[in-house]
Parts: sequence; C-alpha cells; structure tokens
Amino acid sequence: MTGGGRESEGGEEEVRGARRIPGPRGAADDLDLASVPLPPLPPPGGTAPDEAVPEQSQPASASGDAPESDAGEPEADLGPGPAAEAWPEPGPWPELEPADGHPQPAAPEPEPAAPAAEAWPEPGPGPETADGTPEPPAPGPLVSSAPVVLPHQVLKALLGAWALSACSAEETAAVEDHLTGCAPCADEALRLRDAVGLLHTDGSLDLDPTLRTRVLDGCFGRRPARIPVPEWAAPYDAETARLDALLRDIGDSEWHAPVRLQWFEEERRVSRRTTVAGVIGHLMAVDGLLSAALGLDDPLDGGKAPLDPTERTETYWSATRRPPTRAVREPWRAQSHELIRTASFAGRNVAETSVSYGAFALPLQDAALDRAFECWVHGGDIADAVDYPYPAPSAAHLHRMIDLAARMLPAALAGRRSAGLAGPAKDLVAAGAPGRSLHLEIEGHGGGDWYIALDSPAAVGAPERAVAQVALDGVEFCRLVAGHISPVEAAAGQEGDREAIRDVLFAAASLSRL
Repeated sequence: MTGGGRESEGGEEEVRGARRIPGPRGAADDLDLASVPLPPLPPPGGTAPDEAVPEQSQPASASGDAPESDAGEPEADLGPGPAAEAWPEPGPWPELEPADGHPQPAAPEPEPAAPAAEAWPEPGPGPETADGTPEPPAPGPLVSSAPVVLPHQVLKALLGAWALSACSAEETAAVEDHLTGCAPCADEALRLRDAVGLLHTDGSLDLDPTLRTRVLDGCFGRRPARIPVPEWAAPYDAETARLDALLRDIGDSEWHAPVRLQWFEEERRVSRRTTVAGVIGHLMAVDGLLSAALGLDDPLDGGKAPLDPTERTETYWSATRRPPTRAVREPWRAQSHELIRTASFAGRNVAETSVSYGAFALPLQDAALDRAFECWVHGGDIADAVDYPYPAPSAAHLHRMIDLAARMLPAALAGRRSAGLAGPAKDLVAAGAPGRSLHLEIEGHGGGDWYIALDSPAAVGAPERAVAQVALDGVEFCRLVAGHISPVEAAAGQEGDREAIRDVLFAAASLSRL
C-alpha cells in the first residue's frame, strides 16, 4: 500500500490526519492561576473512547504520496508545543473526500494556550448523564514523584541537624543537593561538621602543664602582684603545681599503685618499692627541712626528727600506722603553699638561709631548686606508675636545675676521692685559681656549657684548662643525676681524658638519693 494511510486489523483503511499543534505557551510560574480558565469539559452524553492516540501522518502531496523518513515511516511536521499528555481529548473528526478519493480529516481549530496539567486547579462537579447520575470524571494527568524542593532559608536552618546526622532521608537529600550549588551554605556546613568532630575527640582532656604559668603571667602583666613570688622559688612553685594537677586527676585506686624509687649508692644502683601515696609522704617529709629553716611546723616531730633525707623518709613511713592514702595530698599541698607564701613575704634576705641536710647544707634558694628537681623526678615516677604523660620542666627551670647539679659536682667528686672511689688529684692549685677542668656540654632542652673543676672543689673550671669533654642531652643528664640511669648507660659523647670522664659521670650519679 502506498500513501500516508495504515492498514487496520479488520482490513479496512482508516486514516486520521495529525492534529495541529498549538503555539508555545508561558511557563506555569509566569501565569496567574486564578485568571486561567478551566479546560473545556466534554459534551454531555458520552466521553471520548479510551483508545490510543491515532497515528499521525502528513497530508498527502499533490501526487498522493507522503514523504517518508529513513526508516520508511511518514514524517509529521511537529512544531513546538506542550506535552502530548496535556492536550484535551479530541472530539470526533469530520471526514472529507479529497479529490484523489482518500478520506482526509479536517484540521481542527487551534486551541487556546493552557497551563501545565499539574498546575490546573481542581475542577468542579462534572456534568450529569440523561438518567441524572453523575458522569465519571476523565482520568487526570500523571504526576511524577519529584523530590520536595525546600526554600533556601529552610535548608539553611537544617544545616545544624544535618551536621549531627539528625535529618530524615528526604531532608538529607535536599540539603546535600542544595550544598552543591550554594557556596555560603557549603562553607557553613563544613564548619558545623568540624565542630561536631570536636564533641567526640579522642585526645587527652588534661590541662596543658604550662597553662597555670601562662594565666599567672597574663594576670601579673595586667596587675603585678603586691608581693611577688621570688624568682628563685618559681621552679618549686611550678613543679609542685604540676604534680598537684597530676594527683587531682588520678582515681582512688591509683593512689595504691606500686612505684619503684631508684638511686645510686657508691658503685651500685639501689631501689625501694612504695606507692603513689608513699611518694607524696616522702616529698612532704623532706620538704620539712625547708619548713624548719623558715620557722614553720615540721610534719615530723620538730627537733627530734633526723636531718638526713633518707632517714626522715624512713621515720615517716614507719610512723604511719596504715598505708597512706590520697588524704596525704592536702597536707603536702598546704605545706608547699605555706613555704612559697613565707618565702615571698620574707623577701631577699631569706634566700641565703642555710638548710641542713645532715651531711651537707645548702642555701634556701638552692634547697628550693633541689626540691623542685626532686618533685619533677618523682612526679615522673608516679606518672609512669599510672600511665600518665608528664613532660619535662620549662627550659629556663631545667637550665637552673642542671646548673645546680654542675655546681655540686666538684664537691661530690672530692667526696668520692676521699672514699677511694675516684682517681687522685693530679694538679692542685690555690683556691679560686683555674685548674684542670672537664667541659660538660648539655644539648637540647635547657642546655648550656659548664666547666667542672677536677682536682679541688675550691678551684675554678676554665676552658683553657679543659682536658676532656662530655656531651649529654639535658633530660638524660638529669636522669643520670637522679639515679635513673647508670653512668655506663648514659648516652654521652666523650672526648679526652677517660679517667676524668668516668669520675665525673659517677660523681653525677652519686648526687642521687632516696
């Protein structure tokens, strides 16, 4: 068969021409829905048959043949217009008899432009049939299930809930779609998500050990203290505060955690086992030497208590009827506060007050530095026992602690020589004169250079008389002085007189005690 028609199943030819497509119409957002007329209703008495839309064909040319596409099907000249499902149902087409004998439909009148089907208002009651029953309504257009579009302000208000994963699935999808096109909301969402991460941190919540110093410096910078803490007492003040912060954070059971105290006696390392509470009792007993020098109450029995630090500690431990508990923290902290307060009110004259340790004596300013050193060392012992981080002191305070140990080395070396534990003096000089020296180079935190007199404690160390050099890290040198590592284990760079180096390293270890 040629031409623009199709063959039906019954063998009859039924041709319907293509409807005219109305011109383009405005978008639904540009229309006033209240002024849009309702679509025309079908005439009473029947509706259009529910049939498929008939095939469209282009009117035959003058020769009677329709142009075909590459696939062999006739092409329809479709102009721009609304979607097919938005067209109203057509009425019956009148059939015309063209000149060539083929039936040809008449072109319908162009229909007025109408809004999209989904934007139409609900129609009123439909017409009635002849018997008075309501006519069934025509099927409505299909509406796609598109995601809900929320305004910008609503999506912005949902960013906090989205960051906390508290939105529903629909809200989450809407917010995430919005973030791909809105840069300000995307930046705000990133800030909120980072803030939520801070609520679930795995880091330590412990305060920075230097926080107290920074706060005090800031306060004193704005309003200086009327009676400031003496500079020589600042390391003791800082180390007791750091240890107290550690003790405040541990639990009741951790006060009974075992702690092993280590030090050197002559050529061997010795140790003593105690608890966290026992260490604090030891610190309080030895701090009593400073309290007695300042005229304060001694935690032991006044003048009857021994002066040697080890004997004082043994006396305190043996006098305790029950193992000490965390109750020892309050009297130890009150004692340290009273020491600092009394030294601050006493002024500069008290710095040279002699503090007796039994076998030797130190000025109060050096004794306070010695107590700060021991407080730091035993604070590290406690921290190791309870698995707690405990950094080294500040560089300025550590430098002063190393300086105290370096100044005590000539006397310690002379004591070991008297006991036959060190080599004999090789070049005695007059008091105050430069003598043979060892260059002690401390690297890193709190480092510096010291020259240790080797032959006489009254001699002066001098660079031009140096016969050996030892290089050590600052913290490692303090561990050696505290008796926590042996002289052989000290990771030292050594150069020069081997005997002088050995004597100085063992003299540094002999400064340790319980």
